[in-house]
Amino acid sequence: MVNEVILPFDKPYGWSSFDAIRYVQRVVQRKTGEKKFKIGHAGTLDPLATGLLIICLGKATRQAERLQAGQKEYLAHICLGAVTPSCDLETEVAQTYDFRHITRERVERQLHGMLGEQLQTPPQFSAKQVGGQRAYALARQGLEVDVKPSLVSIYGVELQEFDLPYLSVAIRCGRGTYIRSFARDLGEALGCGAHLCGLRRTASGCYSIKDSVSAEQLSLLPPAHFSAL
Repeated sequence: MVNEVILPFDKPYGWSSFDAIRYVQRVVQRKTGEKKFKIGHAGTLDPLATGLLIICLGKATRQAERLQAGQKEYLAHICLGAVTPSCDLETEVAQTYDFRHITRERVERQLHGMLGEQLQTPPQFSAKQVGGQRAYALARQGLEVDVKPSLVSIYGVELQEFDLPYLSVAIRCGRGTYIRSFARDLGEALGCGAHLCGLRRTASGCYSIKDSVSAEQLSLLPPAHFSAL
């Protein structure tokens, strides 16, 4: 019987968070023979992102709100010199800028200036509610979306790789932070534009990607593992 399980899952590229939940649900159903049990997640990951998605099963779904409130850690791959409407690779490049004058020192200085509590405007292609509809649904119709800024916290940033036009930045942040917006805002501050070209969540609350199970590993676990849930 599925009683109370918190499953750190390594979400593959291209899967929505709902895709991940459905996959886990099917595997657990097949392994346990139990058809109905509660399942949910603690913090959405975009389809173009990979990494740690906390999936809650059974009574653990009651803890989803608490788990979602924990700090998150990401490894963000950012491309300077180009902007897209979605702030990532979902949409085509809309405009390009010269980035050759950007130095590592300038990027590190700007990253340091992005620490702390701040107002951040979510991307138009986001799940934020605007007039009773998801912002991305309106944006995909070609409509201008007025997404209101929200208060977020950036606790730590570290430039890990600098190879123009690409950067890799480790980010530790609070709930509700959009890393796509972080990339957009960094590009604007540097005066060269930027978009997110890759994202991996490496930690959420007390859980690390090192503790997670991949889709393949989950499917290979023996039935005894699930019967003990």
